Amino acid sequence: MDLKKVIRNIPDFPKKGVVFRDITPLLKDSEAFRYSIDALAGKYKDVKFDAILGAEARGFIFGSVLAYKLGVGFIPVRKPGKLPFDTCQVSYSLEYGENILEMHLDAVKPGDKILIVDDLVATGGTAKAKAELVEKRGGEVIGFCFVIELEFLNPRKFLEGYDVFSLVKYETE
Repeated sequence: MDLKKVIRNIPDFPKKGVVFRDITPLLKDSEAFRYSIDALAGKYKDVKFDAILGAEARGFIFGSVLAYKLGVGFIPVRKPGKLPFDTCQVSYSLEYGENILEMHLDAVKPGDKILIVDDLVATGGTAKAKAELVEKRGGEVIGFCFVIELEFLNPRKFLEGYDVFSLVKYETE
């Protein structure tokens, strides 16, 4: 299935010169959504790991469904102040400043093997921050799994040393 046909391109969002890759039509299309989850699950069906980690909001969608399909747990990562228990956090750089992600302290134990899932990887900065959360708790990131990869931003350079898998790749903006 050609998922690019169901991913909507929105020019000049969130700023001029950027083409936003909107996955909401993919989510609404039951065949495309099922295909996406089945293709991601197929990549990891024979890999042993403990849980999938996903950040709000779109990482929750793909990560939780994939965790269910693969029979592993799901670890939510959120913005500061959104998780009710004791948390650890990591700050990371964005184009125009800093951001922070948090995870419950007991979400990852030493030796846990974690797959990080999201809808899209651009520069890789947010993905790398999620890996830092896992590794701070003694866990091992077994890989990154994305529906969309913006190859022209070269995220794999930032994620060097990690296994990276994506279903759809955009070579140009």
